[in-house]
Amino acid sequence: MITAKPALVRDDILSNDEFMARRKELQQALRAHKADRRLDIGPFTSVYFESYFTMWWQVHEMLRVEQGGEEQIAEELTAYATLVPNGRSLCATMMIEIDEPVRRARELSRLGGIEHTVSLVIGGEAVRGESDDDLDRTNADGKASAVHFFVFNLTDDQAAALKDPATDVQYRISHENYNHTTGLSAAAKASLAADLT
Repeated sequence: MITAKPALVRDDILSNDEFMARRKELQQALRAHKADRRLDIGPFTSVYFESYFTMWWQVHEMLRVEQGGEEQIAEELTAYATLVPNGRSLCATMMIEIDEPVRRARELSRLGGIEHTVSLVIGGEAVRGESDDDLDRTNADGKASAVHFFVFNLTDDQAAALKDPATDVQYRISHENYNHTTGLSAAAKASLAADLT
């Protein structure tokens, strides 16, 4: 397991040889870490709560595959920096997962603007998911992207509530054509609470 930090920086990146020497062991730890950080919301949407470890792994995997050297390291750190929880935020990747191409196109065309309807509800208080304004997740024809990235910025009180095992926490999508809510398990809440300082 990799120790969580509030930011992923150049000094955190191993050489490819070091990474490969530890890859198998780290992959097992990653699977265990991610097990409680995935939720299904409705019939075909999943959310994966990201962490320092998941983003650290993603950067190393990109470097392993592409072998781009220092220039690529800088690019990958920039690309994934916003998905590392900073101590008062939770970060998530939401995926609309439909295998059949015709059905996928039809559903995505009905889900324009879904990125504006996502929230994390902590003890009854909704925290809106903020998406990257630089990325257009709904095209001009109203078709949604299949992949969305969110940051949930929590107040001190919301963070404290999430750390309380008794607090009900839900992930909610309130789009007119996709209105679904999923509660987080105790294990999921504990895993997310570890991202908060």
